[in-house]
Amino acid sequence: MATEVKVPTLGESVTEATVGELLKNVGDAVAVDEPLISLETDKVAVEAPSPVAGVIKEIKVEVGDTVEVDAVIAIVEEGAAPAAKGDEAGRAKEEREEGKDERAAAPASAASSDASQTLSPAVRRAVLEHGVDPSTIKGTGKDGRLTKEDVIAAAQAKKSGGSAPAASSAAPAASAGERREERVKMTRMRQTIAKRLKGAQENAALLTTFNDVDMSAVMEARAKYKDLFAKKHDIRLGFMGFFAKAACLALKDVPAVNAYIEGDEIVYHDYVDISVAVSAPNGLVVPVIRDAQDKGFARIEKDIADFGKRAKEGTLTMEDMKGGTFTISNGGVFGSLMSTPIINPPQSAVLGLHRIEDRPVVVDGEIVIRPMMYIALSYDHRLIDGREAVTALKIIKEAIEDPTRMLIDL
Repeated sequence: MATEVKVPTLGESVTEATVGELLKNVGDAVAVDEPLISLETDKVAVEAPSPVAGVIKEIKVEVGDTVEVDAVIAIVEEGAAPAAKGDEAGRAKEEREEGKDERAAAPASAASSDASQTLSPAVRRAVLEHGVDPSTIKGTGKDGRLTKEDVIAAAQAKKSGGSAPAASSAAPAASAGERREERVKMTRMRQTIAKRLKGAQENAALLTTFNDVDMSAVMEARAKYKDLFAKKHDIRLGFMGFFAKAACLALKDVPAVNAYIEGDEIVYHDYVDISVAVSAPNGLVVPVIRDAQDKGFARIEKDIADFGKRAKEGTLTMEDMKGGTFTISNGGVFGSLMSTPIINPPQSAVLGLHRIEDRPVVVDGEIVIRPMMYIALSYDHRLIDGREAVTALKIIKEAIEDPTRMLIDL
């Protein structure tokens, strides 16, 4: 019996996706819930699984196609054994041979782009599982994209003492002084990021206020309690937990910073859902720590660690990114000294953290060396006045410099 494979529900208000990679070919055997096709949405990459076990009879889409929710993208012949593929197997072989011919005739520039291409969730998992460098592997998928089979083959070659063909081997050596250009289609996620950030600049009255923070107290607390904290909670005590709790104090005292504009109304929140900017292979994503005001340091640190892990694996869901009333972005992990972060619409404010460095400061009339960090609060001036923004940032600064304030709600 033939069973249709449809585009799964992608999340609230998300109605379409782009086909990122075909994970299986016509004639391949599949198990129940085994991924067939990788789909890229505005926020995350998702996979369309097979609802039944059988053999793929037909694939109705190609890489780059835009598909809507519930659209039929493949047909699986239920219960068919791999040995009884028949004509489907023959057609699959023909498709693969045609693919080889197309790849052989493809321009060298397509092969040379492997190192910078977007990896599908299945490929990213294979890369992590086998511990190989994707930039050294020549992709055999459409337009030179890496497939899971490419990664597995490279891993097997590595184990046997051989080496995977380098992605650059297909391209002729550049002559001295030659200049090259490469055109890579933007992923759906990158296009959405670009539109949202540009929209924030056009629709909001953006302004940034700065302050600097003496990190001595937090660093001393971490040094004193990090081992006990890790032993009790099985998670490392980081800086983000301190800043998340400090932000909760500030947003409670200055509710406009935790609000947003909707039409001609201001929506205030009696809870704090903190969006945490996390780097993923496809771009920046902002999963949400929900009800941060009610969570302790350990729960916040565990949430952040889980988000970071799943962002690298490509397993974050639409639900993880839904909502958010305030954002924290830590550019300091990349070495940033200072920046003016852009708000994440419809939110009205974002806190930017930066690198910690020893600097001379004046304390009690004496010049001393302290670990200092610049912090920035970008905000929508349509809703948040300068006094409110400065006050909120000052509360965060004072809480970090005296963490006891977070314990006694001061």
